[in-house]
Amino acid sequence: MKRYYAVIDTNVVVSALLSKNIQSPTVVLLNLIVDGKIIPVYNEEILDEYRDVLIRKKFQFDAEKIEAALNAIRAGVCVERTVSDWHFPDEDDAVFYEVAMSVEDAYLVTGNIRHFPKVSKVVTPAEMIKIVKG
Repeated sequence: MKRYYAVIDTNVVVSALLSKNIQSPTVVLLNLIVDGKIIPVYNEEILDEYRDVLIRKKFQFDAEKIEAALNAIRAGVCVERTVSDWHFPDEDDAVFYEVAMSVEDAYLVTGNIRHFPKVSKVVTPAEMIKIVKG
């Protein structure tokens, strides 16, 4: 089984946990991670952001659901970021791109592709599903 490496932007994780539609691209993507077809790539900054966002009261996510999502990500590969000189509209996005750039064949999966350089490694959840399913 071919496995794909991907950095998952926080907005994708939040969307997956909010969705009630099991066929939503974000939910399918999270299931591909759980099934081992996508190997998450992350660093501690990314995990910290996930945690900070997922515990926000406005989402009212169950603590077990948050831990399950974080554990699925932690089962992946923790790497150092490769510094980029690209100007990000939101500097908090830089870590996601830079971590993706540190692994040769990793993708960055985001719902906000316009916030990142236009490169083939930056894809939407639906595009990543097409890549994985061929």
